[in-house]
Amino acid sequence: MDPRIPEYLRTALIRDYGEAEAETIAAGFPSRRPVTLRLNPLRGDREDTEASLRAAGLNPQPLVWYTDARILPDAAEKDVQALPLYSEGKVYLQSLSAMLPALMMPLKAGMSVLDMCAAPGGKSTQMAALVDGQIDLTCCERDAARAERLRHNLQMQGVRRAVVMNTDARQLDPMFRFDAVLLDAPCTGSGTILLGEGIPPRRMEPAWVQKTVKTQKALMKKAISVLKPGGTLVYATCSILREENEEVVHTAMDAGLALVPVREDLREAIPALPVRIPGTLCVRPTELFEGFFVAVLKR
Repeated sequence: MDPRIPEYLRTALIRDYGEAEAETIAAGFPSRRPVTLRLNPLRGDREDTEASLRAAGLNPQPLVWYTDARILPDAAEKDVQALPLYSEGKVYLQSLSAMLPALMMPLKAGMSVLDMCAAPGGKSTQMAALVDGQIDLTCCERDAARAERLRHNLQMQGVRRAVVMNTDARQLDPMFRFDAVLLDAPCTGSGTILLGEGIPPRRMEPAWVQKTVKTQKALMKKAISVLKPGGTLVYATCSILREENEEVVHTAMDAGLALVPVREDLREAIPALPVRIPGTLCVRPTELFEGFFVAVLKR
């Protein structure tokens, strides 16, 4: 296994998946991944936006599982950011794995939706785009600077029915109730490693992981408390460690939520790791996909 992978992560991968699978996972941590983005139908016609990308020589490649996703195999992010269509909000730079949670939300016009850890706004803006902006979004972000960035992105992407709360979602008033909740929880980022960039050591130490899991479980408890009966909760992390994923989902199931299997078409299209809770999805890190976990739960 590559020596640049932190010792704790090496140990955890072997513990969770066995030595052979751990080696395969480690081989999926690349030096870089290609630029990927979403077309934003709230700000422009999809065909016109794609034509602009082609005219700029960026060669956008579609994916079968999501109409708005594009891979730019020959581009850098700065190439996209230099285009007028970027500042006009017609595209949003986002990893493919990070696009999955919003696709699993059962969104319908008129729904009240909570994004608990929303900054910088990729998933909030995506959810709005999926239903032509016709949902009422509440977006939480406890850091003031990140909350301001979230407001900027919502405005740039043309999302009008959204309220940004500069607060820790764990402190939400218990009177709140939502039709759907997205909890893209803070995590170790164990699935997003790029070996050429190095990794902050503290993220892969036992004390940091334990603190992170404690936060995830507290956020999950709050998510359940503000979810309406019959409502849907999507839990996601950019980690591939089971203590941050299946173990946290078990706390929700123990609290009475029912697991809803991830869409079969997505499970078939996305490279996946073995999971201990059938119906959840843990994305295998590859040169194209970040490691990611998603579970859908219903109250």
